Amino acid sequence: MMVLLRHLLGDVLRQLRQRQGRTLREVSADARVSLGYLSEVERGQKEASSELLASICGALGVPLSQVLREVSDQLALAELQEAALSGSVPADSAAGPDRLGIDSTIPDRVPEVVDMVGV
Repeated sequence: MMVLLRHLLGDVLRQLRQRQGRTLREVSADARVSLGYLSEVERGQKEASSELLASICGALGVPLSQVLREVSDQLALAELQEAALSGSVPADSAAGPDRLGIDSTIPDRVPEVVDMVGV
């Protein structure tokens, strides 16, 4: 099963918002994005433009680069898990996520990534 970037991005944005104890309504107003659209982005149902992402990140007070870094780490982990399931783990990843520079705390922070790849 392929992991979709929009799902990972939505999960990261939702987690950031929830960690701040903010509602969709608050963030959507600050980002000047409709509540429904922000909800769809968080649920991975809509692809957000770079302008929209910048606005959401601004409303959350988080650099876009941080959001993209978290998404990238989760994607790399999901790819490793997918490869492990298919038995085609690349030789350079045999030592695990740390060897590839992947944040090994991601499974603790984002357990739903495991669900997305069907582990």
